Amino acid sequence: MLKRERQAYIVHQVNLHNKVLSNTLSSEIDVSEDTIRRDLQELDEKGKLIKVHGGALSHAFHDITYPSKKIYSQDSKKIIGEKAARLIKDGMFVLTGGGTTIIEMARSLPANLSATLISGSIPAVVEYMHHPMIEVIVIGDKLSKNSKITLGTHAIAKINTFKPDLCFLGINAIDLKYGVTDSDWDVVQIKQAMIEASQKVICLTISEKINTIQPVKVCNLNKIDILITELPKEHPLLQPYAEAGITVM
Repeated sequence: MLKRERQAYIVHQVNLHNKVLSNTLSSEIDVSEDTIRRDLQELDEKGKLIKVHGGALSHAFHDITYPSKKIYSQDSKKIIGEKAARLIKDGMFVLTGGGTTIIEMARSLPANLSATLISGSIPAVVEYMHHPMIEVIVIGDKLSKNSKITLGTHAIAKINTFKPDLCFLGINAIDLKYGVTDSDWDVVQIKQAMIEASQKVICLTISEKINTIQPVKVCNLNKIDILITELPKEHPLLQPYAEAGITVM
């Protein structure tokens, strides 16, 4: 693979999954980690991504407020956000993760909605604060400067005190065999606690992440109640997941 092709692949993976690991890229592209680190440094200097220890982040994932730069697949994420927002009703307690698709959901919530939104994602909390009738509960603990989400045992203990009606998770990968996967072990622990605490789990993802795999397991498919993508529910890509017992939207 030529350098230009390799770097284009890296940028695409960062945009798609928000975060990439150097060792994963090295394995996928079949080059040394030193080569990947040099690529990441060059791409960081060009403003294509943010190089961090062990990998890289997308600019959209890293920003606290809604970023001004073009969001990857933003039109698709808006469709997903609008579908997700319709599931939240007055009086509900709703637990959410973070990510740009969750932000689109937050922006689609009607101004007259009266509900309680619970999150440890700082960008998500900022968006919920804009809604006049939404109560906001922040899950506190150590803050990950990379993912802008609270992590650790205190955050997990706080999550376990709730029994929310709905849990919305932006996910990085989903596969029929391996279930939902991610690249960040600390974030995975938070997502697992959120799943176990909630009465209904709803996963949000652009269709490009369907049938992809990341290194760390979040949960099996039987933990998911609803899968929301930008596609119509009848799309062939979604049918195996519907047949697995998941409601697709």
